[in-house]
Amino acid sequence: MITKATIEDVSPLNTLINSAYRGESSKKGWTTEANLLEGSRTTEMELNQILQDSKNTVLKFTENRQIVACVLLTQKENQLYLGMLTVSPELQNSGIGKKLLAQAEIHATILGLPKIVMTVISIRAELIAWYKRHGYVDTGARELFPVSDIHIPISEQPLEFIVLEKNIE
Repeated sequence: MITKATIEDVSPLNTLINSAYRGESSKKGWTTEANLLEGSRTTEMELNQILQDSKNTVLKFTENRQIVACVLLTQKENQLYLGMLTVSPELQNSGIGKKLLAQAEIHATILGLPKIVMTVISIRAELIAWYKRHGYVDTGARELFPVSDIHIPISEQPLEFIVLEKNIE
């Protein structure tokens, strides 16, 4: 079941997102960043701030009363930004990510936004290919990867974001 996350969901969302992106647990899934980055993917403080901003919607996918997937949707001018698409490593390749992408398109349509944009680390070829199979295209735009005390690069390759978008009209 896909519903909007609330402040009460911050702790389980934080656990889910960090388990899917970083550390040993993330290596069970194919979307891990553990070979590229150390540190956390997010924090409870960041998630609280996200959920308190009216431009943001976090959708959660719940199974057996447990949050097993989520996605951040942010209204930015005339487009919807999609970020932090997360599926529990044990459930990746089960179609949940595809369901959240479809729900993001519905959300954009309801808001009257003609396209969805996202950033993906440029060397994540498998992930970029997955998004392309779902209708996203590389815009050619690139953004610097933000290095911070929670995003600590360990990759030999320099990290940057590519910008992908999908027109939904």
